[in-house]
Amino acid sequence: MMILKFNYKSLVFTLLFCFSLLGFSQNNKKEKKIIKAVDNHTESSITLLKKAITINSGTMNFEGVREVGALFQKELDKLGFKTELTNGDAYGRAGHLVATRKGNKGPKFLLIGHLDTVFELESPLQEYTMLNDSIMKGPGVADMKGGDVIIILAMQALKEAGVLDDMSIEIVMTGDEEKSGDPLELSKKDLIDAAKRADIALGFENGDNNPKTIVVSRRGSADWELKVTGNPAHSSQIFTDDIGAGAIYETSRILNEFYLQLSKEKDLTFNPGFIIGGTTLKPEADETGGSAFGKTNVVSQETIVRGDLRAVSLNQLIKAKATMKKIVSENYPKTNAELIFGEGAYPPLTLTKGNTQLLEYFNIVSQDLGFGSVTAVNPRNAGAADISFTSEYVDMAIDGLGLTGGGGDHTINETGNLKTVAIQAKITAVLMYRLVNSKL
Repeated sequence: MMILKFNYKSLVFTLLFCFSLLGFSQNNKKEKKIIKAVDNHTESSITLLKKAITINSGTMNFEGVREVGALFQKELDKLGFKTELTNGDAYGRAGHLVATRKGNKGPKFLLIGHLDTVFELESPLQEYTMLNDSIMKGPGVADMKGGDVIIILAMQALKEAGVLDDMSIEIVMTGDEEKSGDPLELSKKDLIDAAKRADIALGFENGDNNPKTIVVSRRGSADWELKVTGNPAHSSQIFTDDIGAGAIYETSRILNEFYLQLSKEKDLTFNPGFIIGGTTLKPEADETGGSAFGKTNVVSQETIVRGDLRAVSLNQLIKAKATMKKIVSENYPKTNAELIFGEGAYPPLTLTKGNTQLLEYFNIVSQDLGFGSVTAVNPRNAGAADISFTSEYVDMAIDGLGLTGGGGDHTINETGNLKTVAIQAKITAVLMYRLVNSKL
């Protein structure tokens, strides 16, 4: 018997590796140790989660984000990880927690979490409460301090079972997932660099809050701005050769064509969330509001529309942008339009054979451990997340391994089911053990 050299781009290896996983016994002694270790540490993990939740770590509360990072750093230091809290000054954020261990077997793993939440210091939700014996309500319980705790619990179990030293693992918990720093290339550099070194990426967001689903594909998001100009004149002159249709008519044409040509595209959405138009405009500097002056008897001179575009693959995103640009170029008489896509876009997590295969491995482990089957999340139910930045670099990636079974994400009603902490940690740890120790 020999250990197969990992090469995830090989379809032959993928098929053989699948059979290898199927060949593992539920009675494997190491796996039993892993499961027992999770049970031994679950209570302390929930205590850690409660402590993390009581620290406000809204993205813009840099001190709080760093405090949560230091809390988790201390736990990973105990497990022998080399840890660092990075400085986020260059992109206007708190920075990230990066932890690494180098082993000599199997694939290189990247585990992804984030330290920040949407609940800033002014939020009315600052503490946790137990709604019953297992449902916790609190800021970031599901998105995603619960996922961060699951990462640590899985690492504790692997350590206690005596298998962690074999593994090459990099953990990146970002400090700005909810509100990315600028420029994005600096904000996500640590994450992307880690992805370039990894073979497999595991994300611990909470997916669609269903413990029976895992994310193999996420839609990316890009902002866009449409600027339209026309000839101002008395309304009696609209549609003449000299005056044309005006900015508002041209804007309505463009938006209607977006709908007609793209609304039936599966998993693609494009939302104009903001519009002002008239004779003169005064948009706010933060791009979330503004005012317009105009009169019913004056042909509109300008409009501004802002929106977002969400696509399930890079190819779909490129095609949608091209279609939108073509529509914008076909102007009504005497009007001009410009479509600008924002630079701070989240890429999609494109569905790949590797992602699908990794889901199957996860599903096998879940069933072997008695937790039932797991299927893929509908990408319409999975928004943009940090794991998407790995899509171009890793061979296999899945997300949604975090604390699930709650709801109300990003609202004062955010909850999570604490019973899923141990379940997700057990599946994760056993999955990693099997991936490292597969023999043919």
